Amino acid sequence: MEKFKLNINGKEVKGLPGQTILEVARENDIFIPTLCYDERTKIYGSCGICMCEVEGNPKLCKACATVIAPGMVIRTNTERVIESRKTNLELLLSNHTGDCRPPCVLACPAQTDCQGYVGLIANGEYEAALELVKDKIPLPAALGRVCPHPCEEKCRRGLIDEPISIQWLKRFVADNDLMGEEAFIPECEPATGKRVAVIGGGPMGLSAAYFLRQKGHDVTIFESMPKAGGMLRYGIPEYRLPKEILDEEILTIEKMGVEIITDTKIGVDIPFETVREDFDAVLLGIGAWISTGVGCKGEDADGVIGGIDFLRKVVRNEEIELGEKVAIVGGGNTAMDACRTAVRLGAKEVYNIYRRTKDEMPADMVEIEEAEEEGVIFKNLTNPIEVIKDENGHAKEVVLQVMELGEPDASGRRRPIPVEGKTETIAIDTMILAIGQAVDASIFDCDKTRKNAIAYDKETFMTSMPGVFAGGDCGNDKISIAVEAIADAKKVSESIDAYLDGEIIRYEKPYFVERDDINEKTFEDRERECRPEMPQLSAEERKNNFSEVIPDGYTAEQAEAEASRCLECGCHDYFECKLIDLAHQYDVKPERFAGDKNTIEFEDDHPFIVRDPNKCILCGLCVRVCDEIMGVGALGLVHRGFDTVVKPNMEKPLIESGCVSCGQCVSVCPTGALQERTTMIKETPVDTVETDTTCSYCSVGCSLKLESYGDMLIKANPVGS
Repeated sequence: MEKFKLNINGKEVKGLPGQTILEVARENDIFIPTLCYDERTKIYGSCGICMCEVEGNPKLCKACATVIAPGMVIRTNTERVIESRKTNLELLLSNHTGDCRPPCVLACPAQTDCQGYVGLIANGEYEAALELVKDKIPLPAALGRVCPHPCEEKCRRGLIDEPISIQWLKRFVADNDLMGEEAFIPECEPATGKRVAVIGGGPMGLSAAYFLRQKGHDVTIFESMPKAGGMLRYGIPEYRLPKEILDEEILTIEKMGVEIITDTKIGVDIPFETVREDFDAVLLGIGAWISTGVGCKGEDADGVIGGIDFLRKVVRNEEIELGEKVAIVGGGNTAMDACRTAVRLGAKEVYNIYRRTKDEMPADMVEIEEAEEEGVIFKNLTNPIEVIKDENGHAKEVVLQVMELGEPDASGRRRPIPVEGKTETIAIDTMILAIGQAVDASIFDCDKTRKNAIAYDKETFMTSMPGVFAGGDCGNDKISIAVEAIADAKKVSESIDAYLDGEIIRYEKPYFVERDDINEKTFEDRERECRPEMPQLSAEERKNNFSEVIPDGYTAEQAEAEASRCLECGCHDYFECKLIDLAHQYDVKPERFAGDKNTIEFEDDHPFIVRDPNKCILCGLCVRVCDEIMGVGALGLVHRGFDTVVKPNMEKPLIESGCVSCGQCVSVCPTGALQERTTMIKETPVDTVETDTTCSYCSVGCSLKLESYGDMLIKANPVGS
């Protein structure tokens, strides 16, 4: 049969009479997206994603349903086509209910796959869990001890009893790895010949080096302090983060091939321009090491010291004369660290001065409670207005303005207002200011922020100096927690990698479907089961030394039990979801079609298939495969218009509908509305490796696609389209 000549996107191709545009495009490796097409079934054309332009036709055509003609000129990616696809995707998503990713993942600045590694721990797959953690977090043992765990704040398990202890589970797999014969080291791509200098060996710099080394680049870290670690080493006390733990994790990064040069200050020991000349790209991760003052009279007195300066001196074993009475100003974790460190150094009276109440303190509540147990005296609703000096210029008293709370400010917290004429004076030997940090970027000839920090493009992370990037605390006037700095490291490493390849990429926040209808009533039938208690030293045991407050983490039994409490909020098919893949490609904004959503009650009692019609986009693939390929007809489309829904035959439970459990409906579902039920303790939504094989259960020999993660079999589905 003679083939037709036609043109697709400027490329001359050939096709047989009766073929569709989509068929010819696929034969010629021209991608046209679709959500409802399967070459084994009759044309349905419900999704509207495969639209294209055909010259001479004023209307857009469905590529899956339009038969080719001689000389046809087709365009598949015009502005009009893209807008049509985007609109159709937004319409589909506007009635799509589910959680692409669980709230814990979305709350994590580094987008760590919490649900994934928690599920792997529940199944006893500790090595796989550790590898998944280290995909985003290069320092999990450190973060497993000091991260303020915003993931747990959003954990829906808290609607039942207590949030999953995600932080301690991260520590469990990290410690398990470090205590093993050989710690996990990720593979690195072949050498690119490109060299990257990282100035600053804190969590951001170390993490960026880790990610860049994996991409095959040579990375050198220049650190001004005697050891790398940044604030993790010099800003967090030993009792919270033992430094041998940090040393082990840094050693792993060095074993990957990252060179760390310490005691070297750029701009002093080595000119910055020399670094720029010797390397193909430079990353500034110098952090924020300058303690800011309160602006009160007399704060220049001897005995007044910054919080970071104080903690750094302690770590470096420098001489500090605290005296017996110490006041710490501030309500964050640095302030709590300073309070608790002062107690351990022998101060008799340790005051915490904070202008709001305990409820408004940004520090972790556990840090506040433990500080109070150790004897710290909290002077809430007070603010220093004057430091009184003795005859030698040393601080001897601090005058505190009594405050009250007014209306909420921009942060959402109630604004502290001075109570006129009401003050309090306390005797002090030392005052530690832990209220903020600033950046010293004076040596870098680049654009600065209003606070004289480094300014950089928030999407590319590049500064005004070509080839020089920045992230973490040193730029854009943001002082972050360690996990936020690590999140920056992942993004900036992608940007640097692209730059070294001659490209510029911009970070774009991905789109996710999120549920907003979850509350306590959703889980009212769930049994309450609180997290295992982490054993820790008593206040009397800990307050006179720097031993780790929680010396031992979870046992394997405790970790698996805790991980098993996970509600598995995120979609198990996220990494295979065609709908979300296209949503990312077309920068969708479904909110412009926001309105009523179908909420469908359904039975989920099939032994092998999990069904959630609220995720269904009515593509009809499951119905057609069941009917046309398998000849069963267990599923059908019922009702009309907005009320249309896929239901089992005669609206019976699926297991009673004639279903033969072949799994073909699951294999073709593009959204996770149909999933296979596994025998794992917890299903794990992870990015898997696919392997094609043949089922040997009977003589038919059906083709199967196995999906695995490490040594763990995640899914086994029949081959669909």
